[in-house]
Amino acid sequence: MWSLIGDLFKPALKTKDQVIEVLHKAQNAKLIHPESRQMMEGVMKVADLKVRDVMISSTRMDMIDIAASFEEILNQVIDIAHSRYPVYEDHKENIIGILLAKDLLKLQRSPTLNLRTLLRSVVMVPESKSLVELLKEFRMNRNHLAVVIDEFGRVAGVVTIEDVLEEIVGDIEDEFDTDDEAGDIFALVDRTYRVAGRTALKRIAQAFELNELITEEMQSFETIAGWIAHEMGHVPVKGEIFLWNDLRFEVMHTTAGVVKWFKVRPINIRPKPLEATLSNAPVLNNSKPV
Repeated sequence: MWSLIGDLFKPALKTKDQVIEVLHKAQNAKLIHPESRQMMEGVMKVADLKVRDVMISSTRMDMIDIAASFEEILNQVIDIAHSRYPVYEDHKENIIGILLAKDLLKLQRSPTLNLRTLLRSVVMVPESKSLVELLKEFRMNRNHLAVVIDEFGRVAGVVTIEDVLEEIVGDIEDEFDTDDEAGDIFALVDRTYRVAGRTALKRIAQAFELNELITEEMQSFETIAGWIAHEMGHVPVKGEIFLWNDLRFEVMHTTAGVVKWFKVRPINIRPKPLEATLSNAPVLNNSKPV
């Protein structure tokens, strides 16, 4: 143990690789937990990252039009299931505020309330800002989301406190992450379904009565996400659409390059058999914190 402690203070210990090597030795000697070692490495990694490295690009941002009706906004919030949304006026470059999903309850209770009065101020950060400085700013101002702008002042994307923390502690489990025993297909009130990317193809075919469409090639894939990525030729990103027979798959949520959730809309399939097939599937009403 003392030799490991001595290694940390060696004059020759000048690079991050050397520090990481000592941390691995400490883990092997059971002086620190593997998760502690990973977090320490994550802290060192964050020191070298910029906002542009973790942000969600503008093409994948979920935004709300201030001119939309309450019903349109409510449906969008339910479908996407975030807790915070940039709000724009006239065009998407003109972001005028941040709407918290929970504030829609105030609008529902008082329909005469102006949506603009519910908007929170927008935090703008340059894409070149370091993650260390951004995390410090989030903590000081108690913000969870910032709009990222490029060197020309245009909207480049959005970044959340979760994006930063995940670089340190790894993927953060949220309401979209369920245990295997909790199910993989959830019936929604609008007659669509939330389907986990890890769901077996056979399970999908059985639930939607499409068993006869499972080919021999499809049987070599374990999950619906894996097969769809193969068919599309790339891992789909949020918002991309894939059609299979009478099912429309829309990517809802991805983590570390893996599709976690699809929203599935039956096109020509009668809903009654589906409801019977999925009668035990719970309705998922949770929203993902941002």
